[in-house]
Amino acid sequence: MKKKKVNLRDLTPDSGVQLNHEDGHNHSISSNNLKIYFPAIISFSMLIIGIVLDYFNVSFFKDWLRIVWYGIAYLPVGLPVVKEGWGSIKKGDVFTEFFLMSIATIGAFIIGEYPEGVAVMLFYAVGELFQNAAVNIAKGNIKALLDVRPNEAIVYRNNDYMPVSPETVEIGEKVQVRVGEKIPLDGILLSEKGSFNTAALTGESKPDTIAKGEKVFAGSINLDGVIEIETTKEFKDSSIARILDMVQNATARKSKTELFIRKFARIYTPIVVFLAIGVTFLSYFFVDDYVFRDWLYRALIFLVISCPCALVISIPLGYFGGLGAASKNGILFKGASFLDAMTTINTLVMDKTGTVTKGVFKIKDIKAIGLKESEFMKYLMAMEEQSTHPIAKAIMEYKENGEDFEAQEVSEIAGKGLKGTVNGKTVLVGNKALMIANNVDVPTETESIVESIVLVAIENKFAGYVVIADELKEDAKETIKALHKVGIKNIMMLSGDKDSITQQIAKELNIENAKGGLLPEDKLNEVESLKKNPKNKVAFIGDGINDAPVLAASNVGIAMGGLGSDVAIETADVIIQTDQPSKVVRAIKISRSTRKIVWQNIILAFGVKVIVLILGAGGLATMWEAVFADVGVALLAILNAVRLQRMSWN
Repeated sequence: MKKKKVNLRDLTPDSGVQLNHEDGHNHSISSNNLKIYFPAIISFSMLIIGIVLDYFNVSFFKDWLRIVWYGIAYLPVGLPVVKEGWGSIKKGDVFTEFFLMSIATIGAFIIGEYPEGVAVMLFYAVGELFQNAAVNIAKGNIKALLDVRPNEAIVYRNNDYMPVSPETVEIGEKVQVRVGEKIPLDGILLSEKGSFNTAALTGESKPDTIAKGEKVFAGSINLDGVIEIETTKEFKDSSIARILDMVQNATARKSKTELFIRKFARIYTPIVVFLAIGVTFLSYFFVDDYVFRDWLYRALIFLVISCPCALVISIPLGYFGGLGAASKNGILFKGASFLDAMTTINTLVMDKTGTVTKGVFKIKDIKAIGLKESEFMKYLMAMEEQSTHPIAKAIMEYKENGEDFEAQEVSEIAGKGLKGTVNGKTVLVGNKALMIANNVDVPTETESIVESIVLVAIENKFAGYVVIADELKEDAKETIKALHKVGIKNIMMLSGDKDSITQQIAKELNIENAKGGLLPEDKLNEVESLKKNPKNKVAFIGDGINDAPVLAASNVGIAMGGLGSDVAIETADVIIQTDQPSKVVRAIKISRSTRKIVWQNIILAFGVKVIVLILGAGGLATMWEAVFADVGVALLAILNAVRLQRMSWN
C-alpha cells in the first residue's frame, strides 16, 4: 500500500486524516532520511552565494547567468509548491497558500527581484518542514498508544502454542505472553499472578500487579515470567482497540474556533487577492506618478502577507498539542471541541463509588467483646467463608494466625444474615434485625455508625462487630482543594449509596452539596435541573456504567477508569485512564492552557498581518517583512503551540 504523506493542509474538519502508524516517519525531524531537507539546503546555499556575488558586484554574475542561477535556486523549493497550487486549481480550489506563494514569487522574478523570490519560497519551505516536525511532536504522545498495539498472539491450539494474528483469536482461547511482550487481547489471568507495565494505557509508570482471575488489558507489557490468559473479547472489541479508534478519530471533532478560522480563511484569502489586483491597477487612477513595477511589487507583498497558513496551521496545531499533552498524562479527550468545552465548566457533579472512593470494601474497625480480636475474627471468617458477597470478601482478607475454625450447618436468613455452628457454638452474623429476632442485646454505640456494619453473636450473646467501609482514594481530598483553586466552586456529589454514608464522605472531602440513595434516573434529574440555569456549565464524573445517562446529558462527561468500561468509552467525552480524580484538575488546566495558546496565536497572526498589510500597501514594507508576517509568524505560533508539550501540570 502506498504511504500517504500527512501535511498540514490535511488538518481540516473534513479531511478524515488518521493518525496511523505509517504517517509518522516520512517527515520526522529526527528521521535519518535527509532527502526532505536537500531541496531547502540546495536553495539556501545557492541563494547565499548569489547574494554574496550581488553584494560584491562580481562582473560575470550579470544578465542571463544571474537569472539562471536564481532560477535554479528557486526550483528545488518552488517547483513542488507550484505543482501543488496547479493541482488545487484543477480541483476547483484556487485560493490556497500554494497559489498565493506561486504568484508572489513568480511575480518577483518578473519584476527582477530574483533573490527575494527565492527567499520567500525558501522560507515558506523551511516553515513547512518546521510545521511538519511540530505536528509530529504534538502527535507523539498520542502515537505512543499506537505502538502498544500487539502484532501477534501466541495461542494454544492443537495441543501446542502457535503465533497468530490477534484479529484471528476467539473469545475463550488460551494465550501465552512471555516476559517483555504485550498482552494482545483483553482477558482473565490464568497464572497465579503477574506484573504489568500499563504506562501506555494509563499514563502511570508504576507496575501493576494482577492476581489470578483478575482482568488484564491488551497493550499492557508483561514484566515478570511467562503467563497465560483466557481471552474475554475479540481484538476489535478490546479496550485498547476501542481507545485507539477514539484517538484516531479525535481530530474529526473540531473545535468551534478551528471551524471558524477555516471558514474565515476561505473568505478572507480571495478578498485579499482581489485587493492586491486593485492595488496594482486601480492605483493608476489615483496616483500622479504611477509606476506599474512599484505597485505590482506592493501587490506581491500583499499576496505573501495574505497567506493564511499561520492561522490555519497554528490553530489545529495548538489543539493537537493539547490532545497530545492530555494523552501523555493519561487523559483522553474525544476531540478538540471537548478541550474547548472543558474551559467553560463551572459546576462539577461527581459520583462517589469508584470516583472519589476505591469502590472496594475494606475493614475499617473491629470491636471484639469478651474475646481476643484474632479469635473473634476466626468465628466470623468461618461463617463468611462460603459467601461471595463483597462484604464477606473484605472480611476474608483479614490475616489471622493459627488454625482456622470451621463452620457447619450454615444457613442464610434472607435480608438479615447467616446462622450456623462453629466449634459447637451457635453463631449469628448479620444486621440488627437478625440480632433482635434472636433476642440478642445490641449496644447503642452501633447505632451511630453510618458505614456498613456486621454484627456477631455467639451463643446468643453479643460478641462484637466489624465496620466495613469503602476507602477514599489517596488523592480525593487534594482533588477537591485543587478544584477550588482552579475556580470550580460549585461541586456536588450524587451517589446510589445510602445518604448517611454519602454525607459522611462529602464532609470528609469538604463538599457542601451531596445526595445519596439515588437511582441513575435521579442523578439524571439532578443534572438536568442544574442545566436549566444557562449560567451553569456542568461536567459529570462517573464510572461510566450505571452513570451512562448522566455522562451523556452533561456538558462534559468524564469517565473514570475507562480501560475497564466499554460504556465509558462510548458515552463519555473525556476518559481518565487511571482512577485518579486529580487528573480531572489536570484536564481542566490543559484545556485552559490550550485555549490560551490558540488565542495567542490568533491575535499574533492577525495583528502582525494587519500591520504589514498596511505598511505594504503604503510602500513601507519590502518582501522581507512580508516573509516575516507570513512564515515568521507561523513559526512563532508553532513554537508557542509546542510549549504545551513541555509544560508541567502538577
